[in-house]
Amino acid sequence: MKKPVQERRIEPRWPVVLTVLAVVCLLAVLPGRVRLLPIWLSYIVAVGVSVPMAAVTLTAAKERWLRIERVITLLFFVVAGVGTLMGLGYLIHSMVRRSEEIGGLQLLTSSIAFWVINVLIFSLLYWQIDRGGPEARLNNAGTNPDWLFPQAGAPKDVPRDWRPMFVDYLFLGFTTATAFSPTDALPLTSRAKMLMMCESTISLVTIVIVASRAINILGR
Repeated sequence: MKKPVQERRIEPRWPVVLTVLAVVCLLAVLPGRVRLLPIWLSYIVAVGVSVPMAAVTLTAAKERWLRIERVITLLFFVVAGVGTLMGLGYLIHSMVRRSEEIGGLQLLTSSIAFWVINVLIFSLLYWQIDRGGPEARLNNAGTNPDWLFPQAGAPKDVPRDWRPMFVDYLFLGFTTATAFSPTDALPLTSRAKMLMMCESTISLVTIVIVASRAINILGR
């Protein structure tokens, strides 16, 4: 007698799509001098990232669309990450060489935007790479975990089949950028530790150098 085929579990994509749209909107509203991509191209990128996520849901997570989604999400992280680093580099260069060309309010708003983008894109990356991806985690088909969440060893009130969802990685990204160190989820692999170091470093530079300088200018 054949065993009944278990239905494959699919993680909802709408929180991820909202995160992508938030990143694109923040990149679009940045001043032209610190923006890497033109505004129209930013919206094309948002559509390009959202389409595979919609296809994953509509096709019941077919392997082909999962691979496409993974590749495009990683490319989105690289493009947004490079844009963030270049924008921060320009702001620091302006403070050191041409401080009169950029005001305190522009520095402050740009630093806040870059900090939020940093949190969101690293959350996307953590969500995509941990245990082979969202569907691999939900269906127990992934590799060894990159992060150990406290729910894994929690008492009875947490279901045995609990798996981290996007909001858990969003919280991980937020706490890493805020505390500059692990909080509830502990990194288990070298790549997890290196990624958290990179996120913490970008956050530290944004807050200590750019935002503090902006507050200093506005306080005069």
